[in-house]
Amino acid sequence: MKTGLVEISGKPVQARDLLPAGSSVTIRIPASAPRHVEPEPIPLDVLYEDADVIVLNKPPGLAVHPGAGRPTGSLAAALLHHCSGQLAPGGGPERPGIVHRLDLETSGILVAAKTDNAHRELSRQFKDRETRKTYLAFVLGRPKGQVGSWEGAIGRHPVHRQKMAVRTRGRPSRTDWKVLGSWPGASLLELKLLTGRTHQIRVHASAAGCPVAGDPLYGGTTSLTRTAGVKRQLLHAHLLSFTHPRTGEYLSFEAPPPDDFAAFQSYLDGL
Repeated sequence: MKTGLVEISGKPVQARDLLPAGSSVTIRIPASAPRHVEPEPIPLDVLYEDADVIVLNKPPGLAVHPGAGRPTGSLAAALLHHCSGQLAPGGGPERPGIVHRLDLETSGILVAAKTDNAHRELSRQFKDRETRKTYLAFVLGRPKGQVGSWEGAIGRHPVHRQKMAVRTRGRPSRTDWKVLGSWPGASLLELKLLTGRTHQIRVHASAAGCPVAGDPLYGGTTSLTRTAGVKRQLLHAHLLSFTHPRTGEYLSFEAPPPDDFAAFQSYLDGL
């Protein structure tokens, strides 16, 4: 009240004022000040780097940018330290240089921008679907057939707000998939994103009845994954291709999945 952010029927209110019946109360919530990421000496697996871009292999468990309850220990902080602060500010104070993201427990390839021009051009390529993104994932069960596509509009879950879901009024989404291997209770898939919605692969796989193994949010944690010792969703951004924002050269990068993929396959081989 002392700040003038509360009004009764359009007039500033004092702590001693009474609230007459039928009054309208207006509360203005000021925008929170943006948080600036501080550089942190977190090791990075750099696949490529020049004056414009940096491509790296993100480990599982490393958040791309700070979030609620995670003010430190992000990829953005690691990039600021590695690049001595030379990152594009276009992503905002909490996301310097960040062009796209991976979920906390998803591993794999990311590209970040060091200049404003690189940030604008890479952001455009992702928006216009000119990049190529291929993932590997272990899923529970097996989809019907050897190859196929999952198409289902994705939007915020109507009840569980931390989740996404296939919804009639969601944003159009498509994931192409191919079975690379099958075992009792699980399959290894190669997946190509034709769109880039939040949790897209995880949502599409769950809706198809074969959730990503180890994904607790979308039904991928079962006795099989617990017995096998799976600690996270087994989803990995395996390949990323894009056009260099300054030179125009077409670049393509691959990164093998972490050891937990091989460990789960070894467990399945022994069933």
